[in-house]
Amino acid sequence: MAGIAPIDKIEIHVVVDNATDSLSTIPAHVESEFTFLERHGMRELSGDCLCCACHGLSHLITATRGAHRHTVLFDTGPEEYAFERNSKRLGVDLGTVESIVLSHGHWDHAGGMLKALDLVRSRNGGRPTPYYAHLGMFRARARRLPNGSMLPIKDVPSIEALTAHGAQVNCTREPQVLLDSMFYLSGEIPRVTPFEHGLPAHYQKTEAGNWMPDPLLIDERFLMVNVAGKGLVVFTACSHAGVVNVLKHARDCAPGIPLYAVLGGFHLAGPNEKIIPETVQAVKEFNLSTIAAGHCTGWRAVRAFANAVGETVVDPSVVGKRYTF
Repeated sequence: MAGIAPIDKIEIHVVVDNATDSLSTIPAHVESEFTFLERHGMRELSGDCLCCACHGLSHLITATRGAHRHTVLFDTGPEEYAFERNSKRLGVDLGTVESIVLSHGHWDHAGGMLKALDLVRSRNGGRPTPYYAHLGMFRARARRLPNGSMLPIKDVPSIEALTAHGAQVNCTREPQVLLDSMFYLSGEIPRVTPFEHGLPAHYQKTEAGNWMPDPLLIDERFLMVNVAGKGLVVFTACSHAGVVNVLKHARDCAPGIPLYAVLGGFHLAGPNEKIIPETVQAVKEFNLSTIAAGHCTGWRAVRAFANAVGETVVDPSVVGKRYTF
């Protein structure tokens, strides 16, 4: 049982994502980057005001219950420049960040982490920031190329580096309930579907220095909240576990509470395009109100979801977009 208490409202600002789109029509509970910037005083529309899109993901998530508000930073995108530029362009107050969660051990979610910690600490009076990770995130990883050679994947910042930049690192495989029980961070996600097999050609280095297959990325976790009157809002950064496995486990962790929305990357591009039909059919059964697919989902999967459940449900995640539930 997750043990997360209902909240009144959740606000999600997409600080980093693969795409930018402020022209498409969107639902009433979503605000585009252009509209948000106009509301916050932008006097001239130009590239000098806007965020940059790049391969990665970062969500700034604020939960409200009564007079209490808590903010979590979920991943930081691929590199320092994008995170710093976008957070400044959006005018987000990083001093409100009370916890940071790294979803899994890949550079496109952790490359901006040390800069993010510096920016948070510069705005919060220098206080250390609780940081939630899984020990498996810190292993060396690589992608096996078609010719059999290994292409190393850049390491995520080490525990020592994180600590030096003000993080209080908590490494655990167990689920965590954070910040007045407003947020639930999963433990390791059970792999139960017959068709979701993880990330092909992904390897990790053993303690002996050898490369071994690592398609499951068992260090991946999801974050979720329980919005009163709506249900569970699930944040899944890459869904290497499979988005269906993620949603099944989220439901199992909070029995009796309906699933309402899922946001993040579903990793249905490239080799995983072949499981788009099974994934779409399985996700339909959760009867979600919002599917905010972005990052590594791929356009073919987004199109398939839209065809299956309609454009009132599918609202692709793009940089600068702001969701409120």
